[in-house]
Amino acid sequence: MGERIYNFSAGPAVLPEPVLEEAQRDLLALPDAGMSVLEISHRSRHFDAILAEAERALRDLAGVPASHRVLFLQGGASLQFAMVPMNLLPAGGTADYLVTGVWSRKAVKEAERIGRVHPAASTESERFVRVPRADEIAVSPDAAYVHMTSNNTIYGTQWTNLPETGSSPLVSDMCSDIFSRPVPVERFGLIYAGAQKNLGPAGLTVVIVDEALLARSPDVLPSMLSYRVLADGGSRYNTPPVFAIYLLGLVLKWLAAQGGLEVMAAHNDRQAARLYAEVDRTGFYRGVAERESRSRMNVTFRLPTTDLDGRFAREAAEVGLDGLAGHRTVGGLRASIYNAMPDAGVAALVEFMQEFERTHG
Repeated sequence: MGERIYNFSAGPAVLPEPVLEEAQRDLLALPDAGMSVLEISHRSRHFDAILAEAERALRDLAGVPASHRVLFLQGGASLQFAMVPMNLLPAGGTADYLVTGVWSRKAVKEAERIGRVHPAASTESERFVRVPRADEIAVSPDAAYVHMTSNNTIYGTQWTNLPETGSSPLVSDMCSDIFSRPVPVERFGLIYAGAQKNLGPAGLTVVIVDEALLARSPDVLPSMLSYRVLADGGSRYNTPPVFAIYLLGLVLKWLAAQGGLEVMAAHNDRQAARLYAEVDRTGFYRGVAERESRSRMNVTFRLPTTDLDGRFAREAAEVGLDGLAGHRTVGGLRASIYNAMPDAGVAALVEFMQEFERTHG
């Protein structure tokens, strides 16, 4: 088995080593099952236990109230871009969107196929280097819902405070910062997140939805696109991603063992502060996001030239620091430091940054 490197990719992303080791032990034969976790039926008592424990752990960790249902789905955030308006935007209604990057723009594009969309705020004119201020947000008084993207991986920005939405339900794409800090779930009508950044492997999408909103799902929707039908089916209307849910359960158990979301938030703040301090230290590196909007999950920065950006990413990969190239649409560099990134990984990156500046600055 080769030595593990440090994975700074935006996703699929680093997973906790204890989770991988436990999954490795269960890969051949799940205890009491006599077969691999990859082989068990989604209707078996073994998966009954896995599914129930994953939901219990998720509810306990985030304090999900009884008023909200937990769904384990497929299709990623890209499917949710369409499912949210299909289920929550009534005919003739308006949905408000806070536009803070590529992914929120894609969410808008899908919603416009379904009904009327109102951009309640946007920082596109500033190349998405920050999230909107409270005084820049103009929520429609009768909005069916207000959609936000809590963390913007491409630009390295993150919401610190939730926007006020009045009586309209708040919907959030939390793919890249879910469970990186405490979440006031009761403030949301719906939360969705692809698992492949902070929760597990690609292929699983978690949806947390206020039960009161399930009644909005139109009867004419195909069953696989209806939150109400999927909730009634207990996440098993069709065959769910069994192995991904199993791994999610292990990640949630690991998060609880670390001390929960308060402890994880402190860990992430410390990691990000150390990395941003190096970005800001001399001016050789230039942060992309404005300081008050900086993400704790995705640290974006640039060097004096694009050639140096490319050289940095290549030379970093050669010494075991992988996935540091920025998104293809914006270039630059990006270090994704999700929950499972160890302190040693950030320390190694800071050391590399210092040496790269010494030799190329």
